[in-house]
Amino acid sequence: MTTASRTTWPGPPAGQEDRPCANTADGDGAWSERLAEAVTAADAPDTVFALSRHGRRTVVTGGTGEAPGRPRDRLRYEIGSATKAFTGLLLAHLVDSGRLTGGEPAAALLGARRPPGRTPVTLAHLVTHTAGLPALPAGFYPRALPAWRTNPYGRYPDARVIDAFLRHRPRHRPGTRWRYSNFGVAVLGHALAAATGTPWPDLTTDLLLRPLALHDTALRPGAGGTDATGNGKDGTTAVPPFDAGGFQAAGAVRATPHDLLTFLEAHLDPARCPPLTGALRAVRTPVLRRGLGHRHVHTVAWFRHPTDGGPLYFHSGATLGQQAFLGFRPDTGTALAAVCTRRFRAHDPFVATAYALLAEDG
Repeated sequence: MTTASRTTWPGPPAGQEDRPCANTADGDGAWSERLAEAVTAADAPDTVFALSRHGRRTVVTGGTGEAPGRPRDRLRYEIGSATKAFTGLLLAHLVDSGRLTGGEPAAALLGARRPPGRTPVTLAHLVTHTAGLPALPAGFYPRALPAWRTNPYGRYPDARVIDAFLRHRPRHRPGTRWRYSNFGVAVLGHALAAATGTPWPDLTTDLLLRPLALHDTALRPGAGGTDATGNGKDGTTAVPPFDAGGFQAAGAVRATPHDLLTFLEAHLDPARCPPLTGALRAVRTPVLRRGLGHRHVHTVAWFRHPTDGGPLYFHSGATLGQQAFLGFRPDTGTALAAVCTRRFRAHDPFVATAYALLAEDG
């Protein structure tokens, strides 16, 4: 059975099960009820739905498992592919500050020994998933298979990712077709490191985490703080902490729900963080439209969908044992960060529930 509660800082006493309680922080009991229903629907050992509306936060926690020793909203959760929103913002900041243009050929930055083709893969191609790369390198699966249920990405380090990219020959001219690619964004992280002379983790920490005051966000497991324990599809089998290997830029971020809300609130009010104001505005701008009627819109960091009141920006992610959804709507001043400790399964309600909460907010 899932229990849910509105968390009042600093949260419920350690070791106690969450119990339903009234929302008194923002005066909107309806939101507390809706978030509590979402926590129950997630059906995961640990779940947090954290919402910010015009800067006022409502955080509801719960889960099917025994309450951890630390309040659930104070744990760090693996956000998987939602890390790409951080890497996209990082590129936007480097462009906004004049350090890069986005048009740099990635292979040249990574030390390719031969000249690129007529249309080289650029940083912009990598961040928009139009580089002509597959979801994962061709040699990924044989190497990852022995650790498929534990840490497949950890068996594919930085050097292999870079080498696979430099050897790859795209079937289609870069910039002509969209294909979602963890491989591409991982390469982008290595290219940014090469262009700046700073490893992606240090670059992200210096240019994003510190200016945004994301003190409870980390780029590797066990780096201070307390990480949530992920579980398999059954919600009971624990899995090891996620090791992103050479794919850090595509999936390494782990953060508390409060830090994730802080990250999203900065997107709603870019002026609150002067070093990143230009980049935070830039990542709202559509850079790619695809599909029938060009209904699928992308920025360099987010998927962008229309609502009656204005655009909704979002990104989801998953690791072997956790899931996350991040989204925000400038028209309503609303941000939502949802996390849970269970691997997604067929017809999983988690992402759909989180998306619907944000989309239906009017």
